[in-house]
Amino acid sequence: MVEACYTCRHRRIQCDRSSIPCGKCEKSGFECHQKRPIRWVKGVAIRGKMQGVSYNPLNSPAGDEQGLIKLRREGQRDLPAGLGDVSISHLDRVSKYYLDYYNDRICKLFIVCDSNHNPFRSLISLAVKDQLLLSAVLALAARHRANEGRTFNGIEAPVPRIDCAQRDALVFKHQAIQGLSQIVGDPGSCRTDSTVASIFLLIFLDLVESGNDRWNVHLEGAKALLSLSKSLSQSIDPGRTVQEIRSFITKQIYLIETLGATFVRPNLLSQFPSSDEVQMGPDTVEQSFLGCPEQLLNAVQFFSLQRDLATSGRGSNDYISNISSMMESVRSFDSYSWAANLPQSTRHATHNLAALSECYKLGALIYGQRVLDMVLDQDTSQEKVVQNLFATIESLNEDATLFKCILWPIFVAGLECRSSIERGFVTRALERFWTVTLCLNTVNAGKILQSYWQTENGKHRPSNWVLGMGQLGEDWLLI
Repeated sequence: MVEACYTCRHRRIQCDRSSIPCGKCEKSGFECHQKRPIRWVKGVAIRGKMQGVSYNPLNSPAGDEQGLIKLRREGQRDLPAGLGDVSISHLDRVSKYYLDYYNDRICKLFIVCDSNHNPFRSLISLAVKDQLLLSAVLALAARHRANEGRTFNGIEAPVPRIDCAQRDALVFKHQAIQGLSQIVGDPGSCRTDSTVASIFLLIFLDLVESGNDRWNVHLEGAKALLSLSKSLSQSIDPGRTVQEIRSFITKQIYLIETLGATFVRPNLLSQFPSSDEVQMGPDTVEQSFLGCPEQLLNAVQFFSLQRDLATSGRGSNDYISNISSMMESVRSFDSYSWAANLPQSTRHATHNLAALSECYKLGALIYGQRVLDMVLDQDTSQEKVVQNLFATIESLNEDATLFKCILWPIFVAGLECRSSIERGFVTRALERFWTVTLCLNTVNAGKILQSYWQTENGKHRPSNWVLGMGQLGEDWLLI
């Protein structure tokens, strides 16, 4: 039984709750929305003091004497360092500041190991020539800067420059969303790589903002445009740099969808092409958001698919044996061998990279077992695997570069906690992750776990969170 759809509630009729889409919407020809559909509005916000307020385009000099720069003028560089030959003379000082912040902080945050070939940094040369992409870049930088005024426990520091960063983030996000809404209706414009990259960055903006603000809508949009771009590129050579960016975005979309699908409602996301069709290429931590080995990603995607098939009654007779076989494949995966065979350009210690891989291996084993438990209606003890995951997470605590990549395994470990000591460990790990990343989806991950632990207290048999996570009323991206 599914929840009543938004469309029927909005029409003030009783939803039959038979399926998605529901029978009444299908019969009447209405689009069946499970949640209030996203809508574009004029102004920064739809309610409150900022309702209806709009701002000038980014190329206006209006920002030159306001915002964060006004409060940090002393010692501020006119031209951001480290941007090479990128021409930014046409940008106002606020935009230059946040572009520098993106270059210095954001680019290395969302890649495992920073390098001279960081794909996020490659977007800068496109952004200074494209208003939409520039707005997305600046929104991401400003939002992350604003988060410096918060703590893991939700306390906000009353710092004027942080207030300005919050305001700047709203302005840039409004411009990005407004620009995107104008472009998506134009078949020619929406196929551009800059448009795809802009939507891609909005997914990361959601990680920084909350982890549940329509990231799945942006993901579906990016997948659709990538398909259009692929058909277009068959007749036009996009050039090496653009092709590398396109390939990177495609692979990260596969990663985000695969891990994102584990904590949302079954069948929420459309099926992305398999890794064979995506042409993942060899694993490299200098071209990856999280560094999860492809073989483990494929396993997680398989487990999620089996969960979805089982909940919809479409499972095959042998899918229990298929899940068991995939579990064995994950168990046999050699994390140290994987780390040792990464490209030689990787400067990170092999044993730490192996620990990163092991976090995802153990997380995948736990997730796969819970899917199997759901199918068999059983509760298998995973204490040994969970304890190994705790120890592996702890081993990366001092390596901030890799620790910033393991929110998904930390959250999986949290869902398996059975004692206050274990829960305390996971809470400290989340606090550490927040300190390293300043992504608000981490704070929300902590709140979700606290609520989950409270509901589990006193239960004779633990709930199977594989389905329970998708029934929280929100679709969380916890990566």
